[in-house]
Order: sequence, then C-alpha cells, then structure tokens
Amino acid sequence: MPISAPEEADARLVLAAVDKLTPKLSSVAGDVWSYAEIGFKETKSAARLQKELKEAGFKIETGVAGIPTAFVATAGSGGPVIALLAEYDALPGLSQTADPARQSAGGIAGHACGHNLLGAASVTAAIALKQWLDKTGVKGTIRLYGSPAEEGGFAKVYFVRDGLFKDVDAVLSWHPGGSNRASQGQLLSMLTAKFTFTGVPSHAAAAPERGRSALDGVELHNIAVNYLREHVPQETRIHYTITNGGDQPNIVPANAQSFYYVRHHDPAVVQDVWDRVQKAADGAALATGTKVAVEIIGGSYSTLPNDTLGRVVDASLNRVGGYSFTAVEAAYAKSVAALLPGGNGDPGDPSKIGTYEFGRKGSASSDVGDISWVVPTASLGTATWPAGTPPHSWQAASASGTSIGVKGALVAAKTLALSATELFRKPEIAARAKEELEKSRGKDFAYKPLLGDRAPALDYTDRS
Repeated sequence: MPISAPEEADARLVLAAVDKLTPKLSSVAGDVWSYAEIGFKETKSAARLQKELKEAGFKIETGVAGIPTAFVATAGSGGPVIALLAEYDALPGLSQTADPARQSAGGIAGHACGHNLLGAASVTAAIALKQWLDKTGVKGTIRLYGSPAEEGGFAKVYFVRDGLFKDVDAVLSWHPGGSNRASQGQLLSMLTAKFTFTGVPSHAAAAPERGRSALDGVELHNIAVNYLREHVPQETRIHYTITNGGDQPNIVPANAQSFYYVRHHDPAVVQDVWDRVQKAADGAALATGTKVAVEIIGGSYSTLPNDTLGRVVDASLNRVGGYSFTAVEAAYAKSVAALLPGGNGDPGDPSKIGTYEFGRKGSASSDVGDISWVVPTASLGTATWPAGTPPHSWQAASASGTSIGVKGALVAAKTLALSATELFRKPEIAARAKEELEKSRGKDFAYKPLLGDRAPALDYTDRS
C-alpha cells in the first residue's frame, strides 16, 4: 500500500491544534534556551516541559531509569503506542546571546544544538496529538520521553536497557538544523570513557626523581592513540580532551585525566578500536610508573534507518512545507551566514523541502541509535538555523534563541503530529516498519548496551 500524507480531515484538526499551541511552543523554547542547563543538570528545563504536559492532562512518571531529570508522559489508551522524544540539555562553554555576533550571555552553557527547540516542539506535537485523540475518539497511546543528557550522557540507552520501549510500536524524532529534510540515514556508534592516571607527587625541581607524573601517563596515552589513527578503519573517529592536567608546574602531578570518544558506523568496530585504546592506556601507565583506571561513561549504537516510517515522515513534511524569513529574520540570517567558516553568506531558503534519501551514512552520533535497534524509528531535520550552520557553534546557539528557531520547530511539531496521526489511523504501517527493522538488524540480534551495566553517569560533566 503506498504511503500518503494523513487524511485531510485529520490533517486539518491536528495542524489547527499545533497552530493554536504556537505561543506555548515559543514560550517553552525561550525559557529552556535561557536556562541552558548541561547534561543531567536540567532540573528547570525538565520541570518546564512537564508543566505543559501536566496542564494538558498527561500522566507523568519522573526519575525514570534512575535519572532525576528524565520522565515519561503518557496520554490515551490502548494501541498502537507512538512515542516522541524530547531533549533539553545544553552544551558547556557555549553561552551565547541571540545576537548575530559572538557574545556570551554570561552563563556556563548554551543551546548550540537546539535542544531547547527539540524539546518544545516534541511537547507541542504530543499535546496536539492528545487533543486529536480526544476529539476523534481514535484508539491509541501517545507517549513522550523526556530525554536528558543527549550530549554525552546517553539517557536513552538507559531507557532501552530498562525496557521502557518494550510496548512501543513506533518512535518519531527530529533535530534542529539548517534545512528541512526527512531523509533516513545511519549515524555513528560510539563509546566514551574517562582515563584517570594516578602517580606519585613530588617537588618538580628539588626531587623530580621521586615523582611519577600522572600527566606523563595521560600525554603518552594520547601520543599512542594518535599513532593508532593510521591503523584503524578510515571512517573511525577518535577525539579527546584533558580534563585534569595537574595543579601547578612545581608539583609532579599525582592525578590527571583524559576523556575519550571512539566512533564508527559499526558497533563491532567501535568495540575493537576501543579495546586497543584501553591497551594503549595500560602501556602508558607501565611506561610512566603510574596506574590508570578506566570508567566507561557511555556508549550508543548507530542509528538503524527505517524506510517505511521515513516515507511517512517525508510525506508529512511535504504536506506541512517550510516557512519564509521576515525582513528582520533575513537580515539576521545573512549576518550569521556571513560569519560561518567557509560560508558564502547565503542563509538558504527555509521554504524548501529536501529530496528524500535513504541509507546515507552520517558523521554524528545520538543515543537515539539504541532505540532504533529495538523499535522502528524515523526522524527529520528542520531549518532552525541559517543554512550551513554547524551544530555546536555559537551561531547555532544564537539562532536557537530566535524566531527563526521557533519557526523551524513549528515545522517539526506539525510534521511529527501529522506522521503520528497516519500511524494511529493505519497500524499496519507500524507492523510493516517492524518487519523492516527485524530484517535490517538480523534474526540473531540480541540487544546488549555498549555501556554495560553501569549506573547513569550523572556526574559526567563534572571535572575530575
């Protein structure tokens, strides 16, 4: 059966509901943008989203999967069960005003990946869908997962590990970006960990021979891994920071720490490279007379794209369409685009919808990946920033606090709501999507989280 846009009567109802909720979307997005809370610290942001959902009549379970800022909001009854995902964490070190110039807002973090918009739009879509279910009498459950710490905390992996998606028929997600597109691709699998070296302190000038430098261990490990890069699959990505390099130069550092990410599209390759990175750490500790402890912080699967759901989302996105800049927005967008590295000053046209593609490999990672291996999952991106804006940049943080961001989020909310109505009306689509999932992952697949059985790393953003 061909995939089509939702029935016109359903479309009119749910689009009208989203339009009516637009002021709330804008208000929530603005508030969460101003809070700019980092992973697992999103107390105000989570409460703000929950407030809207409670007022709309959702039942809310808080603190799920052992995470204080995580929650699940549910409305409706019976099947199918359609899930939406809401994120709301900011990135450290990227505080930014909404001006088209690099200027700190005075905080410690900023929404440089647009998660303030992501959470607000998903909540808006969920509320509109509840209203549609109530008005039409259609059977089904809409469930929204409040997902903190996407930026390195892997909350959704704990959700999957704890079985929170076991009764879900389909998951719809979205992400801010520089264009409108519902293509379904494969993001990178990843593993992350902190390597803490412990040495022997001593006076660095009077008695250096008595010391064993933990910082030497960190640096030698980094050198070894940098040489390793030549001998791993080409698509592998390895990056690190030194989170603790000691106290002051005249003390041989007794403690030092690095924070590593390893990524590849194949989770098996990630695990193999990771084992070699750990062996390099053991070697560095042996060479420097120090000790090293490894703490796995997180890990996620690559996303497993689903064409069946993807075409539903693409049809809905084309039904919704994009938007146009006002004169003020166009001036802002051109100013930001002119400052993009390697950019030509063209902010793009947010009224355009990109051509649907399936299977292209992406270069980022998301904890949505684990969900996509256990439940059929589809996503889309919308133009919340000027075209060419890189995520995790001050430009993205700035645009996420503007009316441009809200307009792009509104496109996402409408697309999610329309897609869900199609799935509620036609449960056979989700059934076909599940058949595709089972074929894609293989008959012998058994889910095993890459982060193992560790508890949520609630302090992963803390310095050592």
